[in-house]
Amino acid sequence: MNKLTCKILLAVLTIALHPAFAQDRPNILWIVSEDNTILLGSYGDKFATTPNLDQFATRSIRYKNAFSTAPVCAPSRNTLITGMYPPSLGTEHMRSTYPSPSFVKFFPKYLREAGYYTTNNAKKDYNTTDQTDAWDESSAKATYRNRKPGRPFFAVFNLNVSHESSLHEPLPALKHDPEKVTLPPYHPATPELKHDWAQYYDKLEEMDRQFGELLQELKDEGLAENTIVFYYADNGGVLARSKRFMYESGLHIPLIVHLPPKYAHLAEDKQGSVSDRLVTFLDFAPTVLSLVDIKVPEYMQGGAFLGKQQKAEPQYAYGFRGRMDERIDMSRSVRDKKYRYIRNYLPNKIYGQYLEYLWRAPSVKSWEDLYKAGKLNAVQSKFWEPKPAEELFDVDADPHNIHNLADDPKYKKELERLRKANEQWVRSYKDVGFIPEAIIYEIAKTTPLYDYARSGKYSLEKVVAMADIATSRNAVHTPALIKALADNDPVIRYWAATGLTVLQASTAKDALQKALKDPEVAVRIAAAEALYVTGADKSGAVATLTESLKSDNPYARLQALNVLDLTGKDAAPAIGAAERIAGQKPEMFDYDIRAARVLLNNFKNSQ
Repeated sequence: MNKLTCKILLAVLTIALHPAFAQDRPNILWIVSEDNTILLGSYGDKFATTPNLDQFATRSIRYKNAFSTAPVCAPSRNTLITGMYPPSLGTEHMRSTYPSPSFVKFFPKYLREAGYYTTNNAKKDYNTTDQTDAWDESSAKATYRNRKPGRPFFAVFNLNVSHESSLHEPLPALKHDPEKVTLPPYHPATPELKHDWAQYYDKLEEMDRQFGELLQELKDEGLAENTIVFYYADNGGVLARSKRFMYESGLHIPLIVHLPPKYAHLAEDKQGSVSDRLVTFLDFAPTVLSLVDIKVPEYMQGGAFLGKQQKAEPQYAYGFRGRMDERIDMSRSVRDKKYRYIRNYLPNKIYGQYLEYLWRAPSVKSWEDLYKAGKLNAVQSKFWEPKPAEELFDVDADPHNIHNLADDPKYKKELERLRKANEQWVRSYKDVGFIPEAIIYEIAKTTPLYDYARSGKYSLEKVVAMADIATSRNAVHTPALIKALADNDPVIRYWAATGLTVLQASTAKDALQKALKDPEVAVRIAAAEALYVTGADKSGAVATLTESLKSDNPYARLQALNVLDLTGKDAAPAIGAAERIAGQKPEMFDYDIRAARVLLNNFKNSQ
């Protein structure tokens, strides 16, 4: 190597290592609020007091069609950190820690490897095995200000002031007048609901103030012109029927992104504009990597909407719901720019299943009490009743999603189109959410669910087809469901028993009694549920459920407790086992303990 070549290489290295060169790469700042849908002034809410976000929106890109993938934090945060769809990973259930496949990196790792300083302040909640090396700092004190001068950063700040826990204790004095709150049509005007709504708007105002402080700090540090800022919420919320539920109120989120002038070319939209592009949490990790010019890994399932690696706009935004805390449920959703389609795979379960955490807000019980007293109209009552198999809403005409168009012949074409989109999606990403969690728990001990779905052991096509007929509420399928109770695949047997519960098929008594001895506990419990709700063999059902409470599998216990909650006084044989579970010391996730305590309380009240 001659002297000239050496000098050239040395000059290149000097430039590359110089702070000014490093700073040519944009900093990325994520400001994430918790549990709020588009209740901001910039999104048209006139009751909201959000001046900082409203001003921010005037000089940024505001996305009108942005959606979380789940209507609750942990599964949605799993999407954000991996760039993958949780039902393809087996990470859809609330606060589960099932492992991801070895090739999946929390995306800040890619930034660290490229020289970025990565910080998280402070919530993780990623719903899988943690990867602590994704961050230079992750704590309540983490900040980009701790990096070495000139080093680019990716920083996350989580604002939890608007989290649903902020409604657990009513405040005596409010800024927003409860009597001036406009309630959604599904909420009755109880004093508690009006108060909780007003208190929530107060919390949004405080969230906005905290957002403004973070922006000011960035400006004071002299970094505003070198930093791309994202503001978004981690899911919708927060009053009952929003967070955890598959409607606009649970999935539609605010998203506002500011690119300073030197990086404005990385967006197709101009600052100060409104974009109608469909965006979901699947797209966030690819977008950050695209903005900083790091190659997006092929395994990521979303597409960048900013930067050099932008993808074409998707046709649909997909969403999902699995188990929420101690209550089991399963739904999938498809959204285009006009319609929301929801497929409920456990339509026998009511929307408003009791959740200990949700019921801490005074408003929830006030709503439930009116339903029990028969004082609600049909729209307000729906939350407390079983679900249809399919729901379809014209979001433009019906933003609160109260008029189900699924049975309206005028919308048959749209229903079939979105139904097909859902079917194609669950198959293309090998949705493992159709496997009952008691079985998932055992598989995950040795194999990530993503890998299991591709091992040849998961009969996806057959399982999805069985789940479709099992939950269609069409009695013509009863013989096929009875026959499927003898299938070799326990997941098929589970859905067959579930379908007989949905149909309340008393003619299946003999086959269901035989299924009480099934080698798979999830099937035994599902058969017991069918026998109980049909009245065909209540004592046999309760005996099986009681025995299931002795299982070493926490999700088998939870499944059995969910069914026992339907049995009232008939739960008597299970009370001793439930007391033993309720008396356990809570570990990280204590959902079977919560469910056992609820059962004991309900049993006591039934006496």
